[in-house]
Amino acid sequence: MSNIIKEQKYILDKLGIEKLNPMQEEAHLAIDSSANTVLLSPTGTGKTLAFLLPIINALEVDCHEVQVLILVPSRELAIQIEQVTREMGSGYKANAVYGGRAFSKDKIELKHRPAILIGTPGRIADHLRRETFAIDDIKTLVLDEFDKSLEVGFEAEMSEIIEALPHISKRILTSATQEIEIPKFAGVIDPSVVNYLDTGKSQLDIKTVLSPNKDKLQSLVQLLCQIENEPGIIFCNFKDSIQRVSDYLTDHNISHGCFYGGMEQKDRERALIKFRNGTHQLIIATDLAARGIDIPEMKFIIHYQLPLKSQEFTHRNGRTARMNSAGTAYVLQWTKEDLPEFIDPDTSVGEIDNSKKLPKPSSSKWETIFISGGRKDKISKGDIAGLFLKQGNLEKNELGTIELKQDCAFVAVPARKVTTLIKELNNSRLKKKKVRLNLI
Repeated sequence: MSNIIKEQKYILDKLGIEKLNPMQEEAHLAIDSSANTVLLSPTGTGKTLAFLLPIINALEVDCHEVQVLILVPSRELAIQIEQVTREMGSGYKANAVYGGRAFSKDKIELKHRPAILIGTPGRIADHLRRETFAIDDIKTLVLDEFDKSLEVGFEAEMSEIIEALPHISKRILTSATQEIEIPKFAGVIDPSVVNYLDTGKSQLDIKTVLSPNKDKLQSLVQLLCQIENEPGIIFCNFKDSIQRVSDYLTDHNISHGCFYGGMEQKDRERALIKFRNGTHQLIIATDLAARGIDIPEMKFIIHYQLPLKSQEFTHRNGRTARMNSAGTAYVLQWTKEDLPEFIDPDTSVGEIDNSKKLPKPSSSKWETIFISGGRKDKISKGDIAGLFLKQGNLEKNELGTIELKQDCAFVAVPARKVTTLIKELNNSRLKKKKVRLNLI
């Protein structure tokens, strides 16, 4: 037991976490002691770490096949869990597989078997049909955000996968939704339920902001000017709406990113990277960004268009005012528009004064540079930091977030220095690889 405690302390130190929160502590105990666990907790409260710690503690060192399978509803969540697992520094290999990238790339990575395999149900089912990896040692199954997987249409694939796994002895289901029905095919019997959906002192303030015009674009800009320079998400229901809002913000010189299902995977990933590192303070998104993606907590979100279901309204709002912190959800409403029943009619109401000319949100001081080398080239974050600090002559406070991927990396640098840095550092050597640098 003392070794496990030491290993956990090492992992938390690596992640920069002082101690587990109460939900994570309770989840750890439940997963250790139960064959079936259902973990319910709001988005952004640390569910990934809550189930990864006990899972890693139970892995068999001498096993060289896949031992844990984690099914997720989106590519972004698969990538996020893979990243967290690697950052834990446990020594166990983890890989994420998902649609939207070449199957051959999966096969190359899976030749050296990961202990933990994360993937979307469609891609995992495809691997099982092709018998890409052995399944006899898979003892633990995690259905992360399982209700979302069902909602987006993965029921058949999930059922097929679970039926194909003969030796599952531990099942963990997670969700950020209260009213959930566990499907029979999941095989969950008499689970330990860890429910933190109604705990914590959320200080969410929902404000209805009235727009005098049916076309709310001008009011949106005015609202953003009132909010000033805070990171936030503008939620729309459709890809076309996002494009329209994006074009309008571009015309008004308001920097932003976009995130929706129809985008290329590479573009979606880069939009999130630029949002995380501060290159973009704003991101315009569909409900795909409401949960299951790795973005920091923010002070506000804006419902430019309201979702059809109350659950999605809740998940959107969950991007702010998490775990004892304050935040605001703005509902942008045309004065002649009726609000759905799931919004409290006593919500505080404000009006947009389009006659006032407020200063626009200032541009970010950061830009993002792409580097054509990553983990597979034995490149570390320290190597990249050294390149920019020593050869690029940046001060420590001028080096922003570094995100290291398998075959590339992204670095936030001061916007005023980005052109010079690319010119001076392009084709530099990191470890044994000559790397290209581009602005993204």
